[in-house]
Amino acid sequence: MNYDSLLNPYPSQRMTTYARGGMVTTAQPLAAQAGLDMLKKGGNAIDAAIATAACLTVVEPNSNSIGGDSFALVWTDGKLHGLNASGPSPAAMNLAYFQEHGYQSIPAYGVLPVTVPGTPAAWAALSERFGRLPLADVLQPAIEYAERGFPVSPTIGKYWDLGFRNISALNDALFEPWLRTFAPQGRAPFIGEMWRSPDHAATLRSIAETNAESFYRGELAERIDAFYRENGGFLRKEDLAAYKPEWVDPIHVHFRGYDVWEIPPNGQGLIALIALNILKGLDFDAKDTVETYHKQIEAVKLAFADGLRFITDPACMDVTVEQLLSEAYAQERRSLIQQQALLPEAGEPQKSGTVYLAAADGEGNMVSFIQSHAGDFGSGIVIPGTGICMQNRGTGFSLDPSHPNVVAPGKKTYHTIIPGFITKDGEAVGPFGVMCGSIQPQAHVQIVMNAIQFRLNPQAALDAPRWRWIKEKMIEVEPQFPDHIAQALARKGHIVQRALDSGMFGRGQIIWRDPASGVLAGGTEPRADGAVASW
Repeated sequence: MNYDSLLNPYPSQRMTTYARGGMVTTAQPLAAQAGLDMLKKGGNAIDAAIATAACLTVVEPNSNSIGGDSFALVWTDGKLHGLNASGPSPAAMNLAYFQEHGYQSIPAYGVLPVTVPGTPAAWAALSERFGRLPLADVLQPAIEYAERGFPVSPTIGKYWDLGFRNISALNDALFEPWLRTFAPQGRAPFIGEMWRSPDHAATLRSIAETNAESFYRGELAERIDAFYRENGGFLRKEDLAAYKPEWVDPIHVHFRGYDVWEIPPNGQGLIALIALNILKGLDFDAKDTVETYHKQIEAVKLAFADGLRFITDPACMDVTVEQLLSEAYAQERRSLIQQQALLPEAGEPQKSGTVYLAAADGEGNMVSFIQSHAGDFGSGIVIPGTGICMQNRGTGFSLDPSHPNVVAPGKKTYHTIIPGFITKDGEAVGPFGVMCGSIQPQAHVQIVMNAIQFRLNPQAALDAPRWRWIKEKMIEVEPQFPDHIAQALARKGHIVQRALDSGMFGRGQIIWRDPASGVLAGGTEPRADGAVASW
C-alpha cells in the first residue's frame, strides 16, 4: 500500500520529521519529550499520550488543566476506539436559576459555568484499558515539572499574561486562589522565567496513586465540594462520584479514498464531517485558487449552521448523525453552493483555550488526544490548596428553552474539542488535530484537504495559511494569506478581515504512518512552541 500522497515532501516548506521507533508531537516541547521518555522506558503510545497530556496541565496551564475535559481516538490492534471524557452539568444546574437571576447567557468566569471535569478519569481509563506502564510512572514527569518548576515558553507566556489581565480585572476575592497559584508575584511569569506549583504536584501525585479515585470519590472531591458549597456554585461531590467517561464508536466519512474519523456528539467533530461530505462531491483544480477557498468556506458555513442547530448531548438531539451525514442530505446542502457567498442556515435532514497531542509507537499503536478547560484558564476558579483550575464548559449551553442544547441537570453541552484520525483500507494513517474553539472543525477540513486533496506532507499541511469563518458572510484570514485570493473572495461577496496575528487560527499536530515500513511522519504547528519528539 502506497501512502506517497501523504508522505512526500512539498517544495518550499519546512520539512516533516521522520522516525521509526516512536513519535510524540504537541505544542510544548517539554511535554512532547515527557511522552517520548515513556516510549523509551518501554511504554506504548497510550502511555506516551497520557504522560504528555498530564505534563501539559503544568507547562501549558492557560490552555488546559486537571479540572477540564478530554477526548481521545486510540488505534490499537487494528481497531479505532473513541473516548468521550467530557463531563455533564451538575445536578443542581438548571435553566430556571439563570432565568430567575436575569442571565442572558451563562457567564464565562466564576462558579456558575463549571461542569464535571473529565480529564483525570480519561487518564485513568486510557491507562487501565490500553496502557502498559503504571499510571504513577506515567504522571511522574508532570509531577516533577510542577514541583521543580519549568521555564515558561514564548507562546504560552503570551496567553498566560492575557489570562492574568482578564482575571485580575475581575477584582473579586473569588479569584484570589488563581492569582496565588498562577501569578504569585502579582503578575504573569515572564517568558523564560521559572514557575512551579507544589499544590499541582500534590494533586497529580494523589491522582496517580489512586487511579483518579481521589478526584471523584476521595479527598480532592471533598475539597471541590466544600469550595462550591461555600461560594454558591452548583458542583457537588455527588456529581463527581457519579461520573464515568464513555467509550464510544467513532464516526466517519469517506473522502477521496480515505476515511476521516471524529468523536460523535456532543463534540463538534460532526461539523468537520458534514463539510467534508459536501466537499467530496465538488471538483478542485488546485489548492491556491479562489474557487477552492470559496467552496471550502461555503461548505464549512453550511456545516456550522447544522452543527450549531443540532449538536448537543446525544440523548437530546432531534436528528441522528446518520441523517446529517447521508449522501442525500450532502447533495441537498452541496446544491446551495453558488458563485456568491451565502448566508448559512440550518437544513432539515430527513428523519429516519485547548491542547492537542498525537502519539505513536513502533508497534503501530497511535493516539489522537485533546484536552481543555475552555478559554484562557477556564472559569478562573482554582480550588484552594490543590492547583486545580476548573473549566467553564457550561458556557456552551443555550438559555433558549426551545434549543436542543438548552442547559439542564446532568446534561453534556455542545463541546468544541475534537481529535481527528485518518485510515485507509482499514489501516491506520494516523492522528491529527487542531486546538482553539470554533476553528477546530474548520482547520480539520483545511488540513484534510491539504493532505489528501492537494498531497501536502504533514508539516506543509500545517504550515499552509488558514482562514476561519466568523459569522454570516464574514471570514478572517491570517496575515500571510494570499492577498489576491482575499480580494477575489471579497468580490464573491465574502466580508474578508485580515488578522494582525495567527493567535486564533489554531495550533495543530499530525503523525502519519506508512504501514509497509512503519515509518512515522510528523508535523508540528508553526503557530505555537511546538515540537516533534521522536526516536
